Amino acid sequence: MFENFDALKRSVLGGESKTIALASAADLHSLEAIRDAAKELNVKYKLVGDFDKIIEIAKQIGFDLDTDAIVHTSSEEESASTSIKLVRDGHAQALMKGNLQTATLLKAVLDKESGISGGSILSHLAVLESPSYHKLIFMSDGGMNIYPDLTQKKAILENSVKFMNKMGYKTPKVAALAAVETVNEKMSETVDAAALAKMNKDAEIEGCLVEGPLSFDLAVSRESAEIKGIDSKVSGDVDLLLVPNIATGNIMSKALMYLGGAKMAGCILGARVPIVLVSRGASAEEKLLSILLAL
Repeated sequence: MFENFDALKRSVLGGESKTIALASAADLHSLEAIRDAAKELNVKYKLVGDFDKIIEIAKQIGFDLDTDAIVHTSSEEESASTSIKLVRDGHAQALMKGNLQTATLLKAVLDKESGISGGSILSHLAVLESPSYHKLIFMSDGGMNIYPDLTQKKAILENSVKFMNKMGYKTPKVAALAAVETVNEKMSETVDAAALAKMNKDAEIEGCLVEGPLSFDLAVSRESAEIKGIDSKVSGDVDLLLVPNIATGNIMSKALMYLGGAKMAGCILGARVPIVLVSRGASAEEKLLSILLAL
């Protein structure tokens, strides 16, 4: 369990240095994040994109970069394919989106011949540090899959749990979220949540503890569970929120950030390596935290 991003950072420091490939690297906030990651996290980098533009932005932000780490490309498509080749060839252990369309990067990731698909569904994992919660809270999927069905939700959950297990979470507590905590046939998310909880109980989903359906208040507040008479091992100590659709996850994470003062990191799971892919409006700090998560 990590209380905050500082605790996560301490766990990374002193470990083996890893290289991140930044696709279409001529991007201000992305280069700021890479600059700080190189300084604070001992990260190495490959900057793929227009050489002159990368140098120009680096000068603006005081980034004394290694020019030998720049791989010149002349288009978004070339930047995407070159970055992925660096991963395939073992020259980078993580991939990061810079100044290019998400669709362009993901198309290259999923290319059957030259991509780095891991054989699973791609899903987004967000990690939030909220001043109102006692530890980091994970959430999926608020960035990739629009209306996942039960099979897709199982795969999204398994992506997240596998990642968290590697981070040291032996049995993360998962809340399959819905608006209510009872199964209602007219609310498909409650049916799916109950099905996922049963799969977990029957050992079809391993490495975690799943309860659902649970409303958000029951997931994060033990007091709410006690008031409602809900006997839960997850309430008030949840690690992972499994949201029913992309709108729920997107709106909730942004509400926590903009009105609740939370910090957020995020990456794409399901490929051979983590992919740092955040909103176009993301700050350099959010991108740096996302690099930390990918490490």
